[in-house]
Amino acid sequence: MTSLADKTCVPCRGGVPPLKGAQLSEILNQLPERSQWTVVDEHHLARTYKFPDFKTALAFVNHVGALAEEQGHHPDLLLAWGKVEVTLWTHAVGGLTESDFILAAKIDRLL
Repeated sequence: MTSLADKTCVPCRGGVPPLKGAQLSEILNQLPERSQWTVVDEHHLARTYKFPDFKTALAFVNHVGALAEEQGHHPDLLLAWGKVEVTLWTHAVGGLTESDFILAAKIDRLL
């Protein structure tokens, strides 16, 4: 089986249902065990990354931004001193798709 991080995000134009219930659990389990992503209200993925200072956190945000552009899938990013909060969901379907989990796995791989 191909790991999520090795896949490519697929642009979503809507018209497909978001992942729910068992589908969410199954795909969440495909993220690495050390991954700390949380599914919130079956609507979005969230994770906070900790860093020793602002400069390192900012560099991570810039790497995530470049990755998001490459994948055509863009997370919400909150930068603060020593941390970055990342939130993912597919706006076109109002919930989660496989692409959200692919991008989550790719972001984890940046570390």
